[in-house]
Amino acid sequence: MFSFPSFSNYNVSMFEFEVMAEDGHARAGIFSTPHGKLITPVFAPVGTQATVKTVTPAQLKDLGTSLVLANTYHLYLRPGDELIAKLGGIHEFMQWHNPMLTDSGGYQVFSLSQTRKIDEDGVTFKSHIDGSTHRFTPERSIQIQENLGADIIMAFDECSDPYDTETIRNAMRHTHNWAEQSLKAHSRTDQALFGIIQGGVDLRLREQSAEFISALPFNGIAIGGLSVGETKMEMFKVLETIHPILPIQKPHYLMGVGTPEDLINGIAHGIDIFDCVLPTRLARHYSAFSRGGRKNMMNGMYAADKKPIDEQCDCYTCQTFSRAYIRHLIMAKETLASTLLSIHNINALVKLIEEIRDLILQGKFRENIPHLLEIWSHNSQRVNFN
Repeated sequence: MFSFPSFSNYNVSMFEFEVMAEDGHARAGIFSTPHGKLITPVFAPVGTQATVKTVTPAQLKDLGTSLVLANTYHLYLRPGDELIAKLGGIHEFMQWHNPMLTDSGGYQVFSLSQTRKIDEDGVTFKSHIDGSTHRFTPERSIQIQENLGADIIMAFDECSDPYDTETIRNAMRHTHNWAEQSLKAHSRTDQALFGIIQGGVDLRLREQSAEFISALPFNGIAIGGLSVGETKMEMFKVLETIHPILPIQKPHYLMGVGTPEDLINGIAHGIDIFDCVLPTRLARHYSAFSRGGRKNMMNGMYAADKKPIDEQCDCYTCQTFSRAYIRHLIMAKETLASTLLSIHNINALVKLIEEIRDLILQGKFRENIPHLLEIWSHNSQRVNFN
Protein backbone atom coordinates (compact mmCIF):
# COMPACT_ATOMS: atom_id res chain seq x y z
CA MET A 1 0.00 0.00 0.00
CA PHE A 2 1.47 3.34 -1.07
CA SER A 3 1.20 6.64 0.78
CA PHE A 4 1.37 9.83 -1.26
CA PRO A 5 1.70 13.52 -0.42
CA SER A 6 -1.05 15.97 -1.24
CA PHE A 7 -0.98 17.67 -4.65
CA SER A 8 -3.44 20.47 -3.89
CA ASN A 9 -2.37 22.66 -6.84
CA TYR A 10 -3.05 19.95 -9.40
CA ASN A 11 -6.11 20.10 -11.67
CA VAL A 12 -7.25 16.82 -13.21
CA SER A 13 -10.73 17.95 -14.27
CA MET A 14 -9.83 20.01 -17.38
CA PHE A 15 -8.57 17.06 -19.41
CA GLU A 16 -11.51 14.70 -19.74
CA PHE A 17 -11.02 11.30 -21.36
CA GLU A 18 -14.20 9.66 -22.59
CA VAL A 19 -14.16 6.05 -23.78
CA MET A 20 -16.70 5.75 -26.60
CA ALA A 21 -16.34 2.01 -27.27
CA GLU A 22 -14.28 -1.00 -26.24
CA ASP A 23 -13.44 -4.19 -28.09
CA GLY A 24 -11.42 -6.46 -25.82
CA HIS A 25 -8.74 -4.19 -24.38
CA ALA A 26 -8.88 -1.87 -27.41
CA ARG A 27 -10.59 1.49 -26.91
CA ALA A 28 -11.97 4.30 -29.03
CA GLY A 29 -12.02 7.53 -27.06
CA ILE A 30 -11.87 11.32 -26.98
CA PHE A 31 -9.29 13.24 -24.94
CA SER A 32 -10.00 16.95 -24.50
CA THR A 33 -7.15 19.49 -24.65
CA PRO A 34 -6.97 23.31 -24.92
CA HIS A 35 -6.10 22.99 -28.63
CA GLY A 36 -8.86 20.57 -29.54
CA LYS A 37 -10.10 17.06 -28.94
CA LEU A 38 -7.82 14.10 -29.63
CA ILE A 39 -9.73 11.26 -31.26
CA THR A 40 -8.06 8.09 -29.98
CA PRO A 41 -6.33 5.84 -30.80
CA VAL A 42 -3.94 8.43 -32.23
CA PHE A 43 -0.44 8.46 -33.73
CA ALA A 44 1.82 11.49 -33.27
CA PRO A 45 4.63 12.19 -35.76
CA VAL A 46 7.75 13.47 -34.00
CA GLY A 47 8.81 17.08 -34.51
CA THR A 48 12.08 16.96 -32.59
CA GLN A 49 13.21 20.51 -33.38
CA ALA A 50 9.68 22.00 -33.56
CA THR A 51 9.33 20.59 -37.07
CA VAL A 52 8.31 17.22 -38.47
CA LYS A 53 11.23 16.73 -40.84
CA THR A 54 10.54 17.57 -44.53
CA VAL A 55 6.78 18.11 -43.93
CA THR A 56 4.97 21.42 -43.37
CA PRO A 57 2.26 21.92 -40.72
CA ALA A 58 -0.27 22.42 -43.53
CA GLN A 59 0.69 19.06 -45.04
CA LEU A 60 0.36 17.38 -41.65
CA LYS A 61 -3.11 18.82 -41.23
CA ASP A 62 -4.12 17.64 -44.73
CA LEU A 63 -2.97 14.15 -43.77
CA GLY A 64 -5.33 14.12 -40.80
CA THR A 65 -2.59 14.39 -38.19
CA SER A 66 -4.03 15.66 -34.90
CA LEU A 67 -1.09 15.41 -32.49
CA VAL A 68 2.62 16.29 -32.85
CA LEU A 69 5.44 15.61 -30.39
CA ALA A 70 8.30 18.05 -29.79
CA ASN A 71 11.50 17.32 -27.89
CA THR A 72 12.26 19.04 -24.59
CA TYR A 73 16.00 18.29 -24.58
CA HIS A 74 16.65 19.58 -28.08
CA LEU A 75 14.47 22.71 -27.79
CA TYR A 76 16.03 23.57 -24.43
CA LEU A 77 19.47 23.54 -26.05
CA ARG A 78 18.38 25.28 -29.26
CA PRO A 79 16.80 27.85 -29.55
CA GLY A 80 15.93 27.77 -25.83
CA ASP A 81 12.64 27.30 -24.00
CA GLU A 82 12.60 30.88 -22.68
CA LEU A 83 12.88 32.29 -26.20
CA ILE A 84 10.04 30.06 -27.39
CA ALA A 85 7.93 31.26 -24.44
CA LYS A 86 8.62 34.91 -25.37
CA LEU A 87 7.56 34.16 -28.96
CA GLY A 88 4.19 32.84 -27.82
CA GLY A 89 4.90 29.19 -27.03
CA ILE A 90 5.50 26.13 -29.16
CA HIS A 91 2.16 26.25 -31.02
CA GLU A 92 2.74 29.79 -32.22
CA PHE A 93 6.45 29.23 -32.79
CA MET A 94 5.96 26.36 -35.24
CA GLN A 95 2.48 27.39 -36.42
CA TRP A 96 0.82 24.15 -35.35
CA HIS A 97 -2.47 24.99 -33.63
CA ASN A 98 -3.66 21.47 -32.87
CA PRO A 99 -2.71 19.47 -29.76
CA MET A 100 0.99 19.04 -28.97
CA LEU A 101 2.98 16.83 -26.63
CA THR A 102 6.48 17.26 -25.24
CA ASP A 103 8.62 14.53 -23.69
CA SER A 104 10.54 15.02 -20.45
CA GLY A 105 14.04 14.84 -21.89
CA GLY A 106 14.68 11.62 -19.97
CA TYR A 107 15.14 9.40 -23.01
CA GLN A 108 17.63 11.77 -24.66
CA VAL A 109 19.66 11.90 -21.44
CA PHE A 110 19.54 8.07 -21.37
CA SER A 111 20.95 8.00 -24.90
CA LEU A 112 23.88 10.24 -23.81
CA SER A 113 25.29 7.45 -21.65
CA GLN A 114 28.92 8.49 -22.22
CA THR A 115 28.41 12.13 -21.26
CA ARG A 116 25.95 12.14 -18.37
CA LYS A 117 25.90 11.48 -14.63
CA ILE A 118 22.73 10.45 -12.79
CA ASP A 119 22.15 11.13 -9.09
CA GLU A 120 19.13 11.02 -6.78
CA ASP A 121 18.05 14.55 -7.68
CA GLY A 122 18.54 14.61 -11.44
CA VAL A 123 21.00 14.29 -14.31
CA THR A 124 24.06 16.32 -15.28
CA PHE A 125 24.98 16.00 -18.94
CA LYS A 126 26.98 17.55 -21.74
CA SER A 127 25.36 19.09 -24.80
CA HIS A 128 25.78 17.10 -27.99
CA ILE A 129 26.04 20.47 -29.79
CA ASP A 130 28.96 22.19 -28.06
CA GLY A 131 29.94 20.03 -25.09
CA SER A 132 28.66 22.54 -22.51
CA THR A 133 27.43 21.16 -19.17
CA HIS A 134 23.73 21.23 -18.23
CA ARG A 135 21.50 19.76 -15.55
CA PHE A 136 17.94 18.42 -15.63
CA THR A 137 15.95 17.85 -12.46
CA PRO A 138 12.21 17.10 -12.29
CA GLU A 139 11.57 20.75 -11.48
CA ARG A 140 13.74 21.96 -14.39
CA SER A 141 12.13 19.57 -16.86
CA ILE A 142 8.66 20.77 -15.87
CA GLN A 143 9.76 24.42 -16.03
CA ILE A 144 11.11 23.94 -19.56
CA GLN A 145 7.95 22.15 -20.67
CA GLU A 146 5.76 24.86 -19.15
CA ASN A 147 7.76 27.44 -21.10
CA LEU A 148 7.26 25.43 -24.29
CA GLY A 149 3.54 25.26 -23.59
CA ALA A 150 2.45 21.91 -25.11
CA ASP A 151 -0.98 20.54 -24.20
CA ILE A 152 0.48 17.28 -22.84
CA ILE A 153 3.76 17.15 -20.91
CA MET A 154 5.71 14.33 -19.24
CA ALA A 155 7.01 13.78 -15.73
CA PHE A 156 10.81 13.53 -15.65
CA ASP A 157 11.92 9.89 -15.77
CA GLU A 158 14.96 7.70 -16.19
CA CYS A 159 15.02 5.21 -19.05
CA SER A 160 17.41 2.30 -18.49
CA ASP A 161 18.83 -0.82 -20.08
CA PRO A 162 15.85 -3.22 -20.28
CA TYR A 163 17.81 -6.23 -18.95
CA ASP A 164 20.14 -4.96 -16.20
CA THR A 165 18.10 -5.58 -13.01
CA GLU A 166 20.14 -3.33 -10.71
CA THR A 167 20.06 -0.47 -13.22
CA ILE A 168 16.33 -0.99 -13.75
CA ARG A 169 15.62 -0.84 -10.00
CA ASN A 170 17.62 2.38 -9.60
CA ALA A 171 15.96 3.96 -12.63
CA MET A 172 12.53 2.97 -11.35
CA ARG A 173 13.24 4.47 -7.93
CA HIS A 174 14.39 7.70 -9.53
CA THR A 175 11.38 7.74 -11.85
CA HIS A 176 8.94 7.32 -8.95
CA ASN A 177 10.58 10.00 -6.81
CA TRP A 178 10.78 12.34 -9.78
CA ALA A 179 7.11 11.69 -10.62
CA GLU A 180 6.08 13.09 -7.24
CA GLN A 181 8.44 16.05 -7.64
CA SER A 182 7.13 16.71 -11.15
CA LEU A 183 3.57 16.86 -9.81
CA LYS A 184 4.60 19.34 -7.13
CA ALA A 185 6.48 21.50 -9.66
CA HIS A 186 3.67 21.58 -12.21
CA SER A 187 1.84 24.92 -12.01
CA ARG A 188 0.04 25.35 -15.36
CA THR A 189 -3.52 24.05 -15.25
CA ASP A 190 -3.83 24.23 -19.05
CA GLN A 191 -1.30 21.41 -19.51
CA ALA A 192 -2.00 17.71 -18.91
CA LEU A 193 0.79 15.95 -17.04
CA PHE A 194 1.41 12.25 -17.69
CA GLY A 195 3.37 9.93 -15.41
CA ILE A 196 5.74 7.33 -16.88
CA ILE A 197 5.99 3.64 -15.99
CA GLN A 198 9.44 2.06 -16.09
CA GLY A 199 10.76 -1.38 -15.12
CA GLY A 200 12.53 -2.81 -18.16
CA VAL A 201 11.34 -6.30 -19.13
CA ASP A 202 11.08 -7.41 -15.49
CA LEU A 203 7.34 -8.07 -15.17
CA ARG A 204 7.25 -7.79 -11.38
CA LEU A 205 9.02 -4.42 -11.48
CA ARG A 206 6.66 -3.29 -14.23
CA GLU A 207 3.70 -4.20 -12.02
CA GLN A 208 5.17 -2.24 -9.12
CA SER A 209 5.82 0.79 -11.30
CA ALA A 210 2.34 0.62 -12.86
CA GLU A 211 0.76 0.50 -9.39
CA PHE A 212 2.82 3.45 -8.14
CA ILE A 213 2.33 5.74 -11.15
CA SER A 214 -1.36 4.83 -11.58
CA ALA A 215 -2.08 5.83 -7.97
CA LEU A 216 -0.79 9.37 -8.52
CA PRO A 217 -3.09 12.14 -9.84
CA PHE A 218 -1.74 12.30 -13.37
CA ASN A 219 -3.96 13.10 -16.38
CA GLY A 220 -2.62 10.11 -18.29
CA ILE A 221 -0.27 7.17 -18.02
CA ALA A 222 2.75 6.65 -20.30
CA ILE A 223 4.74 3.44 -20.72
CA GLY A 224 8.42 4.22 -21.22
CA GLY A 225 11.55 2.15 -21.59
CA LEU A 226 10.21 -0.05 -24.39
CA SER A 227 11.39 -0.34 -27.99
CA VAL A 228 14.93 0.15 -26.68
CA GLY A 229 16.36 -3.26 -27.55
CA GLU A 230 13.94 -5.82 -26.17
CA THR A 231 12.06 -8.25 -28.42
CA LYS A 232 8.53 -7.59 -29.68
CA MET A 233 7.22 -10.47 -27.58
CA GLU A 234 8.85 -9.01 -24.46
CA MET A 235 7.28 -5.62 -25.18
CA PHE A 236 3.81 -7.11 -25.64
CA LYS A 237 4.20 -9.22 -22.48
CA VAL A 238 4.90 -6.04 -20.52
CA LEU A 239 1.77 -4.40 -21.96
CA GLU A 240 -0.29 -7.50 -21.18
CA THR A 241 1.02 -7.61 -17.60
CA ILE A 242 0.38 -3.97 -16.68
CA HIS A 243 -2.95 -3.53 -18.51
CA PRO A 244 -5.15 -4.67 -15.58
CA ILE A 245 -3.42 -2.12 -13.33
CA LEU A 246 -3.79 0.96 -15.55
CA PRO A 247 -6.69 3.32 -14.73
CA ILE A 248 -9.40 2.89 -17.38
CA GLN A 249 -10.50 6.54 -17.10
CA LYS A 250 -7.12 7.89 -18.26
CA PRO A 251 -5.41 7.65 -21.67
CA HIS A 252 -2.54 5.15 -22.06
CA TYR A 253 0.49 6.29 -24.06
CA LEU A 254 3.16 3.93 -25.45
CA MET A 255 6.25 6.03 -26.07
CA GLY A 256 8.47 5.73 -29.14
CA VAL A 257 6.63 2.93 -30.99
CA GLY A 258 5.39 3.29 -34.56
CA THR A 259 5.43 0.41 -37.06
CA PRO A 260 2.05 -0.65 -38.47
CA GLU A 261 2.30 -4.00 -36.67
CA ASP A 262 3.17 -2.29 -33.38
CA LEU A 263 0.14 0.00 -33.65
CA ILE A 264 -2.18 -2.96 -34.26
CA ASN A 265 -0.76 -4.97 -31.36
CA GLY A 266 -0.46 -1.93 -29.09
CA ILE A 267 -4.09 -0.95 -29.56
CA ALA A 268 -5.08 -4.57 -28.90
CA HIS A 269 -3.27 -4.21 -25.55
CA GLY A 270 -5.18 -1.04 -24.58
CA ILE A 271 -2.87 1.71 -25.88
CA ASP A 272 -4.51 5.01 -26.91
CA ILE A 273 -1.54 7.22 -27.94
CA PHE A 274 1.63 6.45 -29.92
CA ASP A 275 4.56 8.50 -31.20
CA CYS A 276 7.60 7.61 -33.29
CA VAL A 277 10.26 9.13 -35.55
CA LEU A 278 10.09 6.07 -37.81
CA PRO A 279 7.83 7.29 -40.68
CA THR A 280 9.96 10.34 -41.46
CA ARG A 281 13.28 8.66 -40.64
CA LEU A 282 12.48 5.83 -43.05
CA ALA A 283 11.48 8.42 -45.65
CA ARG A 284 14.88 10.13 -45.40
CA HIS A 285 16.44 6.74 -46.06
CA TYR A 286 14.11 6.11 -49.01
CA SER A 287 11.97 3.41 -47.42
CA ALA A 288 8.18 3.21 -47.55
CA PHE A 289 5.48 1.41 -45.60
CA SER A 290 3.08 -0.62 -47.73
CA ARG A 291 0.45 -3.30 -47.44
CA GLY A 292 2.86 -5.65 -49.19
CA GLY A 293 5.75 -4.99 -46.82
CA ARG A 294 8.33 -2.25 -46.51
CA LYS A 295 9.75 -1.07 -49.84
CA ASN A 296 13.27 0.18 -50.52
CA MET A 297 12.54 2.81 -53.17
CA MET A 298 16.20 2.90 -54.29
CA ASN A 299 15.74 -0.59 -55.73
CA GLY A 300 16.46 -0.73 -59.47
CA MET A 301 13.30 -2.75 -60.03
CA TYR A 302 11.32 0.50 -59.67
CA ALA A 303 13.26 2.44 -62.33
CA ALA A 304 10.47 2.14 -64.95
CA ASP A 305 7.58 1.21 -62.66
CA LYS A 306 4.44 3.28 -63.37
CA LYS A 307 2.58 2.08 -60.28
CA PRO A 308 2.32 4.13 -57.06
CA ILE A 309 4.13 3.02 -53.92
CA ASP A 310 0.96 1.36 -52.62
CA GLU A 311 -1.92 0.89 -55.06
CA GLN A 312 -4.47 1.03 -52.22
CA CYS A 313 -3.10 4.22 -50.66
CA ASP A 314 -5.01 7.50 -50.99
CA CYS A 315 -2.18 9.88 -50.05
CA TYR A 316 -1.03 12.73 -52.31
CA THR A 317 2.16 10.87 -53.16
CA CYS A 318 0.43 7.68 -54.31
CA GLN A 319 -2.37 9.50 -56.09
CA THR A 320 0.09 11.66 -58.06
CA PHE A 321 3.50 10.05 -58.59
CA SER A 322 4.94 6.76 -59.81
CA ARG A 323 7.55 4.57 -58.18
CA ALA A 324 9.79 5.43 -61.13
CA TYR A 325 9.54 9.17 -60.42
CA ILE A 326 10.27 8.74 -56.72
CA ARG A 327 13.28 6.55 -57.50
CA HIS A 328 14.47 9.20 -59.99
CA LEU A 329 14.28 11.87 -57.25
CA ILE A 330 16.28 9.64 -54.94
CA MET A 331 18.98 8.93 -57.51
CA ALA A 332 19.16 12.64 -58.39
CA LYS A 333 19.46 13.45 -54.65
CA GLU A 334 16.40 15.71 -54.75
CA THR A 335 14.94 16.54 -51.31
CA LEU A 336 11.41 16.20 -52.67
CA ALA A 337 11.88 12.43 -52.39
CA SER A 338 11.99 12.65 -48.59
CA THR A 339 8.92 14.89 -48.51
CA LEU A 340 6.85 12.60 -50.72
CA LEU A 341 7.89 9.51 -48.78
CA SER A 342 7.20 11.23 -45.44
CA ILE A 343 3.71 12.15 -46.62
CA HIS A 344 3.12 8.55 -47.64
CA ASN A 345 4.49 6.97 -44.45
CA ILE A 346 2.62 9.30 -42.08
CA ASN A 347 -0.58 8.81 -44.05
CA ALA A 348 -0.19 5.02 -43.81
CA LEU A 349 -0.15 5.15 -40.00
CA VAL A 350 -2.86 7.79 -39.65
CA LYS A 351 -5.24 5.91 -41.96
CA LEU A 352 -4.47 2.56 -40.33
CA ILE A 353 -5.43 3.97 -36.94
CA GLU A 354 -8.60 5.51 -38.39
CA GLU A 355 -9.53 2.08 -39.80
CA ILE A 356 -8.87 0.44 -36.44
CA ARG A 357 -10.99 3.03 -34.60
CA ASP A 358 -13.90 2.34 -36.95
CA LEU A 359 -13.54 -1.38 -36.29
CA ILE A 360 -13.52 -0.79 -32.51
CA LEU A 361 -16.70 1.29 -32.78
CA GLN A 362 -18.30 -1.56 -34.74
CA GLY A 363 -17.07 -4.17 -32.26
CA LYS A 364 -15.10 -5.90 -35.03
CA PHE A 365 -11.47 -5.09 -34.24
CA ARG A 366 -10.54 -8.27 -32.38
CA GLU A 367 -11.84 -10.50 -35.14
CA ASN A 368 -9.90 -8.48 -37.73
CA ILE A 369 -6.51 -8.45 -35.95
CA PRO A 370 -5.15 -11.49 -37.87
CA HIS A 371 -6.26 -9.94 -41.17
CA LEU A 372 -4.69 -6.56 -40.35
CA LEU A 373 -1.43 -8.18 -39.26
CA GLU A 374 -1.33 -10.23 -42.46
CA ILE A 375 -1.77 -7.08 -44.56
CA TRP A 376 0.82 -5.03 -42.69
CA SER A 377 3.36 -7.74 -41.92
CA HIS A 378 6.98 -7.32 -43.04
CA ASN A 379 7.07 -3.58 -42.25
CA SER A 380 9.27 -4.01 -39.15
CA GLN A 381 12.55 -5.24 -40.57
CA ARG A 382 15.59 -3.41 -39.29
CA VAL A 383 17.09 -0.72 -41.51
CA ASN A 384 20.69 0.42 -41.30
CA PHE A 385 20.53 4.22 -40.98
CA ASN A 386 24.30 4.71 -41.03
